[in-house]
Amino acid sequence: MTGDVLLRDVLEEDFPVFFEHQLDPDACAMAAFAARERDAFMLHWTEILSDDTIAKKTILFDGRVAGYIVSFGQPDKQQLGYWIGKTFWGKGVATRALLAFLGFVKTRPLHAHVAKHNLASLRVLEKCGFTIHGEDTAPSEAGDPDVEEFVLRLGSDGGS
Repeated sequence: MTGDVLLRDVLEEDFPVFFEHQLDPDACAMAAFAARERDAFMLHWTEILSDDTIAKKTILFDGRVAGYIVSFGQPDKQQLGYWIGKTFWGKGVATRALLAFLGFVKTRPLHAHVAKHNLASLRVLEKCGFTIHGEDTAPSEAGDPDVEEFVLRLGSDGGS
């Protein structure tokens, strides 16, 4: 784990990098998520940026945009999501970014869903204190089988 990982506010200038990251077929397979078309992606991120109820940070690795991390939803069902560009995998970026983000977002419990086959993301969440709380299935896109997921939680149902 070398290199600096920093979080900063998301800027519109980050959107093209985020867009390119989500086009990678290996990343989409790991996340069990279909890439969006450019216009839909940009509209989605414009809405996220303008929504003050969503906590969002750009992840920087050695000064380069490596991905993003977000938290959204109802206070009792706050969800966590992140995306790391493939070129930054295996460098500890996700773990360090999530640990920093957890200092910024104090809402507990905090929930995350991860595809069962995405062992790297599962490990990141566990290293940061999340525990498996259950299982779920999410509808897949393009007629593929549903995605089997682990549901993880940080903190108790009653709060921190």
